[in-house]
Parts: sequence; C-alpha cells; structure tokens
Amino acid sequence: MRRVRTTKTLAKRIDLQYFSRPHPFRRWRLWLSVAIPVVALGWFVAQRATGQKVYSSGPLSFSHAVLGKRCEVCHVTQAAVFRNEVTDAACLKCHDAPAHHPQQATFTPSCGSCHLEHKGSVRLASTIDASCTQCHGDLHSKTGTVQYVRNINNFDHQHPEFSPLRPGATDPGQVKLNHYAHLRPNLAGPNGPVQMDCHDCHRMSGMEEIWPYAGPQMEIKAAAMTISGDPRPSRGRDYMASILYANQCAGCHVKDLQFDKRFGQAAPHDKPEVVQAFLIQKYGEYFSTHPGALSEPIAPERIISTRMPVPMPLPHNRQEWINLQVMLADRLLFDKGCKLCHVMIAGSESLPMVAKSSIPARWLPHADFDHSAHRMLTCISCHTRTPDSKETADILVPGIASCRSCHQDRGVRHDAASARCSECHSYHDWTKERPVKGTYTIMQLRAAR
Repeated sequence: MRRVRTTKTLAKRIDLQYFSRPHPFRRWRLWLSVAIPVVALGWFVAQRATGQKVYSSGPLSFSHAVLGKRCEVCHVTQAAVFRNEVTDAACLKCHDAPAHHPQQATFTPSCGSCHLEHKGSVRLASTIDASCTQCHGDLHSKTGTVQYVRNINNFDHQHPEFSPLRPGATDPGQVKLNHYAHLRPNLAGPNGPVQMDCHDCHRMSGMEEIWPYAGPQMEIKAAAMTISGDPRPSRGRDYMASILYANQCAGCHVKDLQFDKRFGQAAPHDKPEVVQAFLIQKYGEYFSTHPGALSEPIAPERIISTRMPVPMPLPHNRQEWINLQVMLADRLLFDKGCKLCHVMIAGSESLPMVAKSSIPARWLPHADFDHSAHRMLTCISCHTRTPDSKETADILVPGIASCRSCHQDRGVRHDAASARCSECHSYHDWTKERPVKGTYTIMQLRAAR
C-alpha cells in the first residue's frame, strides 16, 4: 500500500534551528556581500583621484586618443557626474563643417549619433550605414523636389549606376583623343617606335617622376596638382594629375605645331592671339636678316586647300610678305595642327577660338576615390573599355559592377572590401568648412586630475 504522509509528519523533518547554528558558507557570504561593495568603492575613489578613465566606456578613436585623460573636454558634467551624450557644441569647438544639405527635410542628426566614440574605431568618419540610410532610404526635401536618387539602402543591390554612366550623360571634354590609336604597338614616338601604356599619361598627383613624352625643353618633374572642387584638398595621391600638353603630349605632337621648315622652333601651344603674335615676330625677324625673302618660293607643304586665296597674292613689300607668311602659317596651324586635338570655333575676328578643354578632374564629384589604395590593380582591370575606345565621347569611368566585384556590404566578414556608405561618401561639405580658433592649452588637454 502507498505510504500516507501528512503535513504534520513532513513538518517534523524540518530543522527549526538550522539558521541559528553557524556555518562556513553563510559566514563567507556575509563577508563577501560587505567586502565587494567596499572594494568597488575604494577602486572608484582611487581611479577618480588619479584620472577619469573610470568613466570611460571604451577606447577613443585614434584622432581623439590624446583626450583620453580629459573627459570634460567633450562630456559636460552635471553635479560632478559626466553626461553620456556629447553635445554638438562640444564638437564644434574643434570641427565646424556645414551640414550635408541645407534642404534636408527630415532632421539633422547630432554629431554623436553618427560618429560613435568609445568603440575602438580607427577612423571616426567611418560611420555605419544606418546613419545614412535613415534619410537616404526614403529621401525627402524641404522643397519637395529631390535632386538625387530617393531610395538607397545598400551598395550591393540598391545603389544606382554612377552618374557619368547613366542614360543621357555626356563627356564635357572638348579635346579629341583616341585611346585605341595611342595604345597600338609600334606607335611613332619622338625617338622611334614606342608602346605606350596608361602610366605614360595618367599618374597620381604628386608623383616625382619624369614624363616620358614631355617636350625636349619641358622635361621637368611633375609637381603636386590641386584638384579644383576637391572636398579634401590635402590628400596627395587620391586623384590623377591633370593632363597638360607640356607633360604628356609635347614630345610627340610638337611636330603638329611646326609651321615653317625655315624655323627650327614650333609655334607655342597657347591661345590663338599668342600664336599670332609669335608668328608676326618670327617672320619680322626673318625678313630683317634675309634680304631676298620676297623672291623665296612658298614651300608646297605649307599650302593646304582649306580657306586659301586663289590665286596666291604676290607680296611687294615687307608688310605684305609678313601678312602672307602669317596667313599661311595660320591656316596650317589652326586648320590642321590645332584641329587634330582641339575643337575650333569660328571667332568674330580673323582668328578662331579654341573650345575650352573641360577635361573633368573628377568624374564623381559627390564621392571620394583613392587611386593610391587601388595601385595593386592594372588600369584596364577597372577601365575595361579603354583599349578598344576609338571615340572621344566614350566615358571610360568604371561602372558600379566593377566596384561590386571587390566591395560588398558585409566587407571583411566574408573576405571582401568594405562597401559602407562612408567608404566613398562624406556627410559634410568640407569645401565650406569654417576656421576654428583653438581654445585649449596642452596642459588643459593632457593634465590628469
């Protein structure tokens, strides 16, 4: 039969004197409950007396590491206790850049909501994507008109093609260039056949190296060039140096500025009025030293069919001879030599105008790119269409598919380059950064309490 245990029977088993008898475990528990708070309080007082790291929730970024001992520089104290949030006013003491866009409609985030300190960040500007997509995931403007793509949530799938490659985009450049012709083997160079490569004309700004196809009298080292409109002008080798006739073209194309075999000097690569003044001076000097210039025949190669008077006028004096020679040189240069590379526009006077080159220094003005960081790649790995490009109007900027080959949203988590928004975009317009007057001394920033 089953045993019957009543409540009274079970109660007899309870030791009513259990807590009145001493026990080692209960003694240690009492002492620990007293000792731990005392030790913690003692540690806090000792740390507070020697510094402020007791308040820190983690290491500062590299740029702010010098402030590690002075929390009050950024954190405002209330009743001797540091607040968790850092106000924008504290950031503006050292940084003062305008907001991203004056027409942003939703809200203006605080500095600390995007730039998260005490996370061990190397670059505080490397913000998380959520800081950007909170607005650009569904973009709105105060005016109601949005100039940019309204919905961008990630780089892998919801980022538009780069603006220069979108339908309707055109090349603003006014210089004629055939990449295919310049990359052919056995191209006629200044000293014989050559095989050109991209590095001969395109180099990162600031590289101290001789240009191989500079003019004979222009073989100088390329100096660092400032890119106009660059939001961060201090960066040395992010972008390519500007294309200049003296550096990249003169070695081969100086022959296109030869205007008369009687002179060993080519015409200057300059504005038409400068070229005209040069020609008048040269022919005036030649006539002064050659008394029989009036009877000299015109070389056949100087006569081209375009805009030539028929029959050719015969000069009777010095001025008529100079005018005829300058006219022949003008036609040879402006209708043949200059026209090879430049767009010539008919001017109101006798001289034509040369269309402004307008070669973009930066194709992506709203994004940052660092060529130096990609120097391990061959140029045509990204600029894939360049070797076969025969049209000047071809836009050879790499497309977004090329970037996605290496840059992916999860980045280093699955062995790929980062594709965070901050890799290419900056929230602030640093071209409009306002100067900040320093207010701290070294002791104020470094002395610990």
